[in-house]
Amino acid sequence: MILYYNGEYVSGEDLRISPFDHGFLYGLGLFETFRVYNKHPFLLDDHLNRLRRSLEECQIQWKMTNSEVFDVLQELLDRNNLQNGYIRLNVSAGVGHIGLQTEPYSKPNTIFFIKEMPETTIGEKIGVLLSTPRNTPEGNVRLKSHHYLNNVIGKREVGDSAFKEGLFLTKDGHLAEGVVSNLFFLKGDKLYTPSLQTGVLNGVTRQFVLNWCTLNKVQYEEGLYTVDDLLSSDEVFVTNSIQEIVPISSVENVHFKGKSGEFVKTLQLAYKSYTSKLFSMSELK
Repeated sequence: MILYYNGEYVSGEDLRISPFDHGFLYGLGLFETFRVYNKHPFLLDDHLNRLRRSLEECQIQWKMTNSEVFDVLQELLDRNNLQNGYIRLNVSAGVGHIGLQTEPYSKPNTIFFIKEMPETTIGEKIGVLLSTPRNTPEGNVRLKSHHYLNNVIGKREVGDSAFKEGLFLTKDGHLAEGVVSNLFFLKGDKLYTPSLQTGVLNGVTRQFVLNWCTLNKVQYEEGLYTVDDLLSSDEVFVTNSIQEIVPISSVENVHFKGKSGEFVKTLQLAYKSYTSKLFSMSELK
């Protein structure tokens, strides 16, 4: 695949970054993953807004505009002969001395990774409660950063199966999130999702679901919930920007409606109707 690196289009096999990049040495790097549908980068503005807030917190100065990002994406799609794709936009701090740096980083490294999106055959997943607790964020909120060891340990615990999603609990035993997803469950006509207070990532697809609920007058609540709350629900699903909205069929041998659930089917159809249109959730209507 042809990738983008600091203004140049290069083969993935030829791309090299310095070992002195503080994204490598100290994990000072942020990324966003999202999909392109028919050459449209879905909710691009929301991903870039979150990326910029995170970069500002890490004192990484990044100057690409939304229109410049869009142009790079179109060029990458053309060069790789793709209409649909998986994108990872990665910004790392850049080269520095060995040792912790307190001054801002003014020369970050920017990489756009792209790969073809295969047709998914995952209709639903099994949820697996992890013994590994969700770690707390490094700062006030969880950033989508290079600090991914907790997720890796969780993934190793659940295994490689694409049909399972590991579910983290906090050290206090509250529901948190999936290894690569946010968690939702439905009881009656009300939707529930763990609060950001638990330290979960405020996923863009998570935000889409909550905005869609507001628009469609669906009651929802963000809070602190237990495993018993989850196991007594009617429908369970997880979300992320790559896999979209995936129903959970069972957790701990307790079965849910899975892909036959009416709420999740309605939500999936609504999501699909927007994927080739929206740049921002502010356009939802």
